[in-house]
Parts: sequence; C-alpha cells; structure tokens
Amino acid sequence: MNLRARIICLVLMLALVQVPVTATNAAAQDTSATIVGVDEVRTEPLSQTIPVIGRVVSERAGRVAAQVAGAVKTVHVQVGERVEAGQLIAELDSDTKVAEAKVLAAQIQSAKADLEIARAELTLAEQELQRQTDLQKSGAFSKSRFDTAQQEVLKARSRILRDQAIIATRKASSAVTKLEIDRARIVAPFDGVVVEKMTEAGNYLRIGDPVARLLSDNELEVEADVPSIRVGGIRPGYRVRAFFEDGLELSATVRSILPVENPMTRTRTVRFIPNWPTGVANIADSQSVTVYLPIGPARDVVTVHKDAVIRKSGQAVVYVVEDSKAASREVKLGEATGSRFVVRAGLKAGEVTVVRGNERLRPGAKVKIRTGS
Repeated sequence: MNLRARIICLVLMLALVQVPVTATNAAAQDTSATIVGVDEVRTEPLSQTIPVIGRVVSERAGRVAAQVAGAVKTVHVQVGERVEAGQLIAELDSDTKVAEAKVLAAQIQSAKADLEIARAELTLAEQELQRQTDLQKSGAFSKSRFDTAQQEVLKARSRILRDQAIIATRKASSAVTKLEIDRARIVAPFDGVVVEKMTEAGNYLRIGDPVARLLSDNELEVEADVPSIRVGGIRPGYRVRAFFEDGLELSATVRSILPVENPMTRTRTVRFIPNWPTGVANIADSQSVTVYLPIGPARDVVTVHKDAVIRKSGQAVVYVVEDSKAASREVKLGEATGSRFVVRAGLKAGEVTVVRGNERLRPGAKVKIRTGS
C-alpha cells in the first residue's frame, strides 16, 4: 500500500471515531435544560402621576446654644463628628462659680451653727419663762422678770426664723450656682452629626449664643412643595413613589399637609414618611428627591419586570415558560412603573417570564427554574 492510500485510510478511521462523540454531545445538548430565574406577570393598580421635586429634611436639627454666659474653655467636637445625646460638646470657664459654690456652702454651715445656738437660747428662754410663770402665785414673783423672760423667748424665736431664712436663701443661691456650673458643660440634646462648629476656645459667649449645629441623620423625612390644585388628591396615609438621582426608589407615606399656602408659588408643604430600603446609606439633609403624586384615579394594569424585556431589532421580546420550554413573545410596552413596565399587549397576568438567563435562550429551549436565592 502506497503512502497516499495509507493517509486516506487514517482519515477515514478518525472520522469514524469522531462521529459517535459528536452525535453524543449533540444529544446531550438537546436534552440539557438552562437554569433560569423567573418572575410572574401580574395585575396591579396604577395611577397617573406628576413629578414634584422635594427634599430630604431632618426631624431634629438646630443650633446648640450656651445657657449661661462665660468664656469658652474647651470645644470637644469637630465638624462631621457623630455625637450621642448627653455627650459633652464644649465647656465654659466655671472656676469663679465653683469658688462661689464653696463660699455659699461655708455660709450655709455657719448659718446652721447660728440656728443651733438660737434654738439653744430659745430652750433656756422658755425654761426661764416657765420658772417665772410658776412663781406668779408666790411672793417671789417679779412682774419685770416675767416680762423680760417673755421678750427673751420672742427674741430667740425671731433669731431662729432669721437663721432659717438665711439658710433657705443661701441654699437657693447655691442651687443656682450649681446649675450654672452644670450648664457650663454644654452637651448634645440628641443623637446626631456636628455639621457646623460655631465657636472656639477663648471666645466669650452670652446666653443664647450658638456653640455648634447638630443634625440627626437617623430621623429623616421627605418634604415637597405641592401645587395647591393637586393637594386634594392626597391625604395623610396615602402612599407615593419617590426616586433619588442615583436611581434609588422607595415608597413614602403622607404624614401631614401643612395648612399654609405660599402665595407666590401657590404651593403647600407636604411631609412624607419614607420607607427606607434595607442598607441604604449616605442620605443627606436637603438632598433632592422626586415624588410622584396622583393626578387621576387608579386603574388596574398588567405589568412585567424590566429584566424580562430583551430588545431585538427594535422590538420588545420576552421569554415565557410554557411546559418547561422557553417561548418567545413580542410585547407592546407602556410606561415604566418602578422596576416594571405596563404591558399593553402580548402577555396576560399569571404567565411566568424569564428574568435571569434570558440573554442566551432560544425559542423552544428547555429551561429549569432556579429555586432559592
């Protein structure tokens, strides 16, 4: 056998070996199923809405002010620092008040000693008056001594009242001084973040002068100026959708419609309680947010998840799971509503669409629905 014949035989043998393998792989591919994630087409109410630009506002924000006058001794916080209620923010110089408190404490002790002396004198005076009273029916009785004894009792009682008044006055002064010493320690009235430091060590503060501005970023609401003609369509407890510029979507509930109208803009302020998604962070006071308010009655519409929609040649296509196979459907879509599209034609409520793994599907392909996370 020549060389050419040998090569032809070798090629034929290799072809015979490859054919079963290829056929086997094709059969395996035909019988394998693609694992996909799915979402159900559903019916839900939809209202016509208009966007209103709102803003995030803190329920608790304001300036922490000095309650007593004095020179600033130390400022303990910096801008951006988070503080807890009762945490020390700044201290005023209270050395003079501390000295006054010590003087008043000594004066109170002195007055208490005088009071004890007055009480002892009263006891002696009362004993003398009783002795003179007992002598009234004897020849040893002296009217002048009796009168003197009565006067001494009255004097002793007056000294007791005087000393008691002195003690009460000095205790009141001491309480005021201690309060001023305590208020020289300026503390945070609520949990929050220091957004502005408004004094430094060495400055002299009067009562009411600001020390720092705090803002609670754990108690945030949404506020929007709503056109007065649209206020009638909402009420406390009504739920709306809101969107941030970064795409974050959330629901919010109307808490209050303030009974004050801005005559320049013809708007009324509405406060919303947001339902913050789990793990959301970095929301800031005055951050812009778009709130969608109803302008008409709600209607029921069929919706499909946005991830189910694939664009092919300018058409919107979704894969529907039918008998464990992927069936291609062209659909007509309406407006977006959150993470879903309104379906005008092509789907009905209850059908199951593929939202994960649909990019690699082909019509008629076998699918297996992913379970769990």
